Order: sequence, then C-alpha cells, then structure tokens
Amino acid sequence: MKKLLLASAAVALVAGAAQAETVKIGILLGFTGPLESVTPMMAKSAEMAIKEVNDSHALLGGDSVVAVRGDDTCTDAAAATAAAQKLVTSDHVNAIVGGDCSGVTGAVLQSVARPNGVVMISPSATSPALSTAPDDGLFFRTAPSDARQGVVMAETIMKRGIKKVALTYTNNDYGKGLADAFKAAYEKDGGKVTISVPHEDNKADYSAEVGTLASAGGDMLVVAGYVDKGGKGIIQGSLDAGAFSKFYLPDGMYGDSLLKAIGKPMDGSFGDVPGIDSEGHKKFLAMAKAAGFDGTSSFTGESYDAAALIMLAMQAAKSTKSTVFKDKVMDVANGPGTKILPGELAKGLKLLAEGKTIDYEGATGVHLIGPGESAGSYRIYTVKDGKQVTDTYIQ
Repeated sequence: MKKLLLASAAVALVAGAAQAETVKIGILLGFTGPLESVTPMMAKSAEMAIKEVNDSHALLGGDSVVAVRGDDTCTDAAAATAAAQKLVTSDHVNAIVGGDCSGVTGAVLQSVARPNGVVMISPSATSPALSTAPDDGLFFRTAPSDARQGVVMAETIMKRGIKKVALTYTNNDYGKGLADAFKAAYEKDGGKVTISVPHEDNKADYSAEVGTLASAGGDMLVVAGYVDKGGKGIIQGSLDAGAFSKFYLPDGMYGDSLLKAIGKPMDGSFGDVPGIDSEGHKKFLAMAKAAGFDGTSSFTGESYDAAALIMLAMQAAKSTKSTVFKDKVMDVANGPGTKILPGELAKGLKLLAEGKTIDYEGATGVHLIGPGESAGSYRIYTVKDGKQVTDTYIQ
C-alpha cells in the first residue's frame, strides 16, 4: 500500500509538472531611437516584476514567465509593427508591455494587437488620441493621457509667474497631442503662446526653428520633444543663439542624458514627469536599487506596473489568453480588495487563487479610468546643479 501511495504521488507530481506552462510577455520598447537612454530601465522594471512572479511559483499553479524583447524604435511605425508581428506570430507572446511612444503604439494596436487578440499595456504612450482609438478592450496604459499633462504643465508654469512662452513640439502624435493640450489649457488660464513650431527629429541643425521661435519671443521655451533627439537639438541651438535660457521639460524630455550633454545651462529649467510620493513608489525604488538600476528614470514604475497587471489579470481570469484575461485588468487595478504594492505580487497571486479580490496600487498608485488609462499623478521638478530636484507632486 505504501508503494502504491508513493507511486500515485509521483504520478501526480509528473502530471502537475506537465500542466505547467511557459507564459511569454513581449517587452516592446524603443531600444533604439529618441528614448534609447531611458528604455533599458523601463525594460528592467518590467522584467523585475516578471522575476518576482517567477520566484513566487504562484502564477496559475506554477507557470513560469519569460520576457521577450522587441524594438519598436519609438518613431518608425513600420519597424514597430514588424517587431510586434514577430513577437506575436514567431515568439507567440501572450501579451505585450508596450509600446512606448504614442505613434508606434497606435500602429501596433491596430495592425497587430487587434487582429491577433493580444493585450497591450503601455507604460508611456500618452497621446490623447489613444483614449478613443478602437481597441476591442485589449489596450491599457499605466501612464496618464497628455490631455491631463497639458493641464499640469499650464498650472505649473502659471504658478511661477510666467505668462508668455514659445512652444515647440516633435512632429508626431505625441508631440502634437501634448502641444495642443498645453496650449488650450495655458491660454484658458490667461497665458499666451507666442508661437507653436513643430520640429523633426534627427536633424543636424535646428537654427531655422530656433530663429522662428526667437522672433516670436517669450519668457521661456516649452519643449515637447524627445530627450535624445530633436528636443535636445532645439535646446542646444537656443542656448548657442542666445534665444532662450530657460526651458520647460515635459515627460519626453526627462532624462539624465540631456543634463549630461548640455550641463550647467540647464540649471533653472523645470518640468514634469509621471510620478507619485507613496509607500508603493518608495518600495519600488528600493527594489530597483537592489536590482542594480535607476528607479527614478522615466516610466520605470509604470513599466513594472504594466507587467504586474498582465500577470495578476491572468491569475484572476485563470487563463493566459488575452481575449479572456483582458476583462480582468480593470478589476485587479481598481479593486475593491486587498491593497497590493511592489514586492507583494506573490501575495496578490495567492489571494486571487483563493477567489479573493485585490486592489493593485503598485509603484504608481495605479487607478485606471475610462478606456483603461491611468488617472495620473505627476512629479514637478527643477534642474539644480545638474540634477532633477523634486518640487512637489500633483494628483
């Protein structure tokens, strides 16, 4: 009888092992392109959440998760679509963290995610146009829409007594959407935008754009661009020409590479980036430091949260199929239920396995509204001695 029981137990173990699956999550970000200096930290954040779940052995009875990276280039829709298609048809990912920039994210959503029924959770695509894009319930984002950021920018600039600015934006969905949102909010608050000028990325010379901006004047230049591309070029050109000495830097312009490239002249400029001062954020920063990367870099917390939401939704739905677990993303994000912070994914998975509910707050105080996008919190900062020093937080 003892031998029979042992044999039965062995069979059960083999059967359990056989039922365990390998879940694949695509990490589709701009590893090359205008955000290439910040993308590595975003990817490491998402992969930190994946490692946390793997270490717990609690996902769907022991499923393991593998991260598969893809390069969406941030700006090339054709390259992004091809990378996403490979993730879906060749690598057979179950879901995607990404894309990062708004234009490529929209292209991937319509050309790859919707036709194949694959969930996408973007940590950084912020164009207001994505709020109303057809998505079959497959698209979410842990970063807030630029409709909200435009208001935050306007309020922040007006509070500092600056009532006349020039505006330039990268000529794509992200830049135009943010510029339009800011201009409308700023002028509603009584400010004046002297001129709004688009710029292209990857140009060697921005003197024409700088000359046009300078001729219109303004007490500062608002740069809705990219930290490693045209935005940086516009700022350097403005400083070289003596056109502007102070700049407003929204989320796409947040990064140490800009401060290192330009140096002391950046002191006194200020801006915003999604961020929150919370218990969850502090835990995330400590985890990132222990993992060996900078958790204060742009959209790192949002990337951790995007990956975590995917895996928690799978657990809640008892399925790794996007068409099934997509209906649980809002449930695990908004509760009601037990609050789950970074480092507590095992706890969240266990509660869900027991049929209980959770309220995932994560690194960024996750709360999804409307079509599955973040309600939004922002960190306002000023550049001092080559560093982004926090002034306040806005929710």
